[in-house]
Amino acid sequence: MADISLEKVLPNNLEAERSILGAILLDDKALLVIFEILKPQDFYLDSHRRIFEKMLHLMNNSRPVDMITLKDELQRANELESIGGAAYLAGLTDGLPRALNIEHYARIVREKSTLRRLIQISSETMTRSYQDEDPAEEILQQMEKSIFEISNQQFRTGFTSITPVVSDVFREIEELANQKAPVTGLETGFVDLDKMTAGMHPGDLIIVAARPGLGKTSLCLNIAEHVAIRKGKAVGIFSLEMSKEQLVKRFLCSEARIDAHRVNTGFLNKEDWTKLSRAAGDLSETKIFIDDTANITIPELRSKSRRLSLEHGLDLIIVDYLQLMSGSTQRYENRTQEIAQISRGLKGIAKELGIPLIAVSQLSRAVESRTGEHRRPQLSDLRESGSIEQDADLVLFIYREEMINPTDDNVGMAELIIGKQRNGPIGSVQLAFSKQFTKFDNLYPRP
Repeated sequence: MADISLEKVLPNNLEAERSILGAILLDDKALLVIFEILKPQDFYLDSHRRIFEKMLHLMNNSRPVDMITLKDELQRANELESIGGAAYLAGLTDGLPRALNIEHYARIVREKSTLRRLIQISSETMTRSYQDEDPAEEILQQMEKSIFEISNQQFRTGFTSITPVVSDVFREIEELANQKAPVTGLETGFVDLDKMTAGMHPGDLIIVAARPGLGKTSLCLNIAEHVAIRKGKAVGIFSLEMSKEQLVKRFLCSEARIDAHRVNTGFLNKEDWTKLSRAAGDLSETKIFIDDTANITIPELRSKSRRLSLEHGLDLIIVDYLQLMSGSTQRYENRTQEIAQISRGLKGIAKELGIPLIAVSQLSRAVESRTGEHRRPQLSDLRESGSIEQDADLVLFIYREEMINPTDDNVGMAELIIGKQRNGPIGSVQLAFSKQFTKFDNLYPRP
């Protein structure tokens, strides 16, 4: 490993720092331009940092910021001499151009501050790694968190005039009125479901639950198709059970509406190939990202999601499925406690990234021991359910009567039960299900 010299000077631009302070002394309105861009800790020199702190203090107390008030403030704090005295303050305005782009200078100073912070994080990570006292996963998680915080700070914004906001909102209302679809969140593609939920909203933890073989994965992939192909959004899929190749086959069969058995056996006709080629082309142009790491932990999933969000502007996460995850490297008294940590972690990721997160969940076998109408799943059927039910904003159960008592009326039918909705009604919607295509569809009136 290359030796990192301790004599290296950390990134800085003292000329830009002095110019900013001098410009404020010449016209304190300049402070209003940059106080949301810069913080005192962004200055490299301690004396500049303290001068800027005093300037902010004067402004926050509705006092003018000029040579006299600043000198008085520093004297009262017994800091005037330590920053270089009155002569240094007077020198800050020497040689400044009349038309100074103070906002540009502020961004230079913040850029250098960001570089220093990255160096600090790298140094701290190296030190902890050499000490070999903490788990590597914990060190990685802390490093990811610190870098993510820096990235967020790069987008500090201030006030926006209400005029353009009114125009944008009015335009959005017009679009909703034209669509006649009261959906304010990300659409699932299932019209009746979107009407009841108003779509998937930022920070939502959405649970899709059912017994094995009822189409949990298919439903989630159908939602991913709609979000990525129809809406052009970015979707991250964590598949703990199926490989990425298996998922892509599912996508192709669903999008092309080709019998999955024919695809898996290779018995395809000319029309099938045409449909497959078209579907493959559409899928290749989407922003769908698949991670098929088995037994992924919450810290790993959080880290990968943060990175994907930074690189591609993530709009939706799908986790298939929750019970195959691990909480972290720590020990748990029981599986229920671990599931609680997992569900809290998933909700935290959704909130942190400001996007909806769909997690597939298994149901307990208790649902199969019931008869009649009681066979419909309910919240208590969620496996290790207490925390999942509490953390979820929306819980969707898949119920297919044809799996229990097939009749001419229920073959190819599915019921999507809204078992919980934090900000809306519960109820159910009817969908069509084509098993051969592994695809759910909106249910249109039959002739």
